[in-house]
Amino acid sequence: MDLEDYYRILGLRSGVSFADVKASYRRLVQQYHPDINPDDLRAKDKFIAVTEAYKFLQTVLPPEEIKPRTNDNEVKTHVSSATEVQTQPAAPKTMVTPHPPNLEEIEQRLKWKTYEQLQRFLQEKRFPQAIALAEALLARLPEDAEVRQWLAIAYQIWGRALITEKQLPKARIYLKKALKTDPYNKALWNEVQQDFQSLGLKL
Repeated sequence: MDLEDYYRILGLRSGVSFADVKASYRRLVQQYHPDINPDDLRAKDKFIAVTEAYKFLQTVLPPEEIKPRTNDNEVKTHVSSATEVQTQPAAPKTMVTPHPPNLEEIEQRLKWKTYEQLQRFLQEKRFPQAIALAEALLARLPEDAEVRQWLAIAYQIWGRALITEKQLPKARIYLKKALKTDPYNKALWNEVQQDFQSLGLKL
């Protein structure tokens, strides 16, 4: 995305101050937070996009935009007589670095909220929705081994459901997807092999 796209996600025009970016981010996070919108996938996607945009703009804004403004009154003058003015040395400035939200913690909370929703979909046998949810989460967290495993299991469960429905070609596709998604999961390989053997099919 272009830099302007990140501003647009936060509802801002490019070139605004970091204070404006931060204010818009806080407002949108409160609006789209998964705890407030537990069953709204669009809100979850918006929450993630807003967080990513804020994180990116933090890294590219000029340093002077991020640093807090100094007080013009930090250097004071002291009149010792009618004709003599002495300037007191400025007190040491203590720079306070703003603490952004812990993005890793936010991602983890979103991850486990999504996992709970995934479990509900699987229990309700809403397999296409479960797979779409797990695929979206893996797209956001591509390096997360647990999320990859969840998606593989969702593919496997859907494949087994298709077997019971006698949709064998489609079942084979999803069982192979399970193996491709989590190729180093030995337990998954053994289970899928058994599924194929029971059907008289080969991997």
